[in-house]
Amino acid sequence: MSVSETPAEAAPEDPETEEGEAPPPPVIAEREATLPVDRPVFWTAAVVTVAVILFGAFFPDQFEDGSTAALNWVIANFGWLFIIAGNIFLVLAVYIAASRYGNIKLAVSADEEPEFGTLPWISMMFAAGMGIGLMFYGVAEPLSHYFDAPPPLQLNPASPYYSDQLQEGALVYSYFHWGLHPWAIYAVAGLALGYSTFRKQRGNNMSDAFEPLLGGKRWGPATGRGIDLLAVFATVFGTAASLGLGALQVAVGLGIVAGVKDSKFLEIIVIIALTAAFVASAFSGVHRGVKWLSTTNVVLALFLVVFVFLAGPTLFILDAWPNAVGGYLSELVNLSSVTGAFGGADWMAAWTIFYWAWWLSWAPFVGTFIARISRGRTIRQFIVGVLLIPSAASTLWFAILGGTALWKQGNGSADYADSLAQGEEHALFALLDSLPLYGLMSGLSMVLVAIYFVTGADSASLVLGSLSSRGSLAPKKPLVVFWGATIGAVAAVLLLSGGLEGLKNATIIVALPFVVVMLALCVALMKELTSDPAANVLRHHMRQRGFRDAIRRIVGEEVDTRAAAKNPWGRARMRFPSGRRTGTEE
Repeated sequence: MSVSETPAEAAPEDPETEEGEAPPPPVIAEREATLPVDRPVFWTAAVVTVAVILFGAFFPDQFEDGSTAALNWVIANFGWLFIIAGNIFLVLAVYIAASRYGNIKLAVSADEEPEFGTLPWISMMFAAGMGIGLMFYGVAEPLSHYFDAPPPLQLNPASPYYSDQLQEGALVYSYFHWGLHPWAIYAVAGLALGYSTFRKQRGNNMSDAFEPLLGGKRWGPATGRGIDLLAVFATVFGTAASLGLGALQVAVGLGIVAGVKDSKFLEIIVIIALTAAFVASAFSGVHRGVKWLSTTNVVLALFLVVFVFLAGPTLFILDAWPNAVGGYLSELVNLSSVTGAFGGADWMAAWTIFYWAWWLSWAPFVGTFIARISRGRTIRQFIVGVLLIPSAASTLWFAILGGTALWKQGNGSADYADSLAQGEEHALFALLDSLPLYGLMSGLSMVLVAIYFVTGADSASLVLGSLSSRGSLAPKKPLVVFWGATIGAVAAVLLLSGGLEGLKNATIIVALPFVVVMLALCVALMKELTSDPAANVLRHHMRQRGFRDAIRRIVGEEVDTRAAAKNPWGRARMRFPSGRRTGTEE
């Protein structure tokens, strides 16, 4: 049930029940029910999305020109908003985890155990959050920063240490784009949704998390539907951009492994094939399809990264990882405050602002998904797990793959400039070409990208089904199929109309209205957390169990006893100007 449909049920004030009271109703039975389609949300989203697909398919040049003009306007006027919002999400996530709110459990009962084990939880979270992006940019981004130094680093080419500083700076900026900030965005979105769904027993819609701001308002239902619509659009286009990147990389891999010539037609065939695969996976549900594929992803990714670690410059990687992590953490405030106002605006638009918009467009999808798999965890466990574990894994990924490429490029044992000039999707395969077992590892990488494509997309199709069916945790299968096919179609249209730049343009444009939604979500979340009794368990238990009255009675009886006894010192009572008395009275 969403804000736009039905008022939320009153949640129990205490996570523990009183003696003699009936336990709270089980959450699973209520949440697993398949709810009807929210027709206004579904039909509006479907008509607009299909219209965009048709316009991009039949008028690709006009579509590209319009999206480019819109992008330039967004960057020129609202680039600062993306930067500031990203910092707000990170600060808020750290504050909530460190505060008393971290004790609250994403469940009605304090005794409820997590639904998924730690390893499957981390695997699904990581695969949904950025798995396919790490495969695409793990080598490409550090090399891009090496060949085109980020202006905010302000490096001096005349310095004798310029090459070393450039390598470190390339890794530091990669860590910045893939570390704490994106996962803080996901953590805030996922926490708000998980709290609303499992703590307050509302629906799984984005609008349900806005109950503290919209509940009881005359304009609440319409605003709630508008929020759900924005979440649908952000998920469709944000996911389509990621799947487009995956299709580009799989097409290159097919050319290397099977000798198939890369072309737009091949990229479309790849999208169609993988779309069919993730629709089939989504049919099996989160417990089977997504869980199994996500765990497979982690195993294959570990195999790839361990191989590159051992076959590459192992000692350099061991030195570079802590060095670059230290540089990233020490420069985090400076990196987080650069907007391009004093130079480098084009570079900021192509990298940092694009990334922040990308993460924001993924927030409703990834937030909904990690909320769905995090039931039973405390808020502190949730934020620490979401914020630190994937961030640490991302830094290690870039240190091994990107660090190997930087080391080979720096000492002249390989030259990746030509491959990178062909497209960022060629960078990973160019690195593997300079290592042993090229054919085997290229095939493995292509399979890994394809599975990441499937896990990310089938999670997105399930989330879209939930968003358009009143927050149902088990949306109807035809609805899931429709959204799966729609995501694939949008990815194909974006590739045909503008290639990689078209994917980036659509992501930034669609994320602009959603950044406002996310900031309002922070307000709604804090409003609920401050009133949750579990945030101060001792005070709540004293009030609920009658401890305060009992202590008052005990203290009162003791005072009465002393007052009744004779004063052994024979002192007279003392009088004060205020009229208060101390001492004993006979």
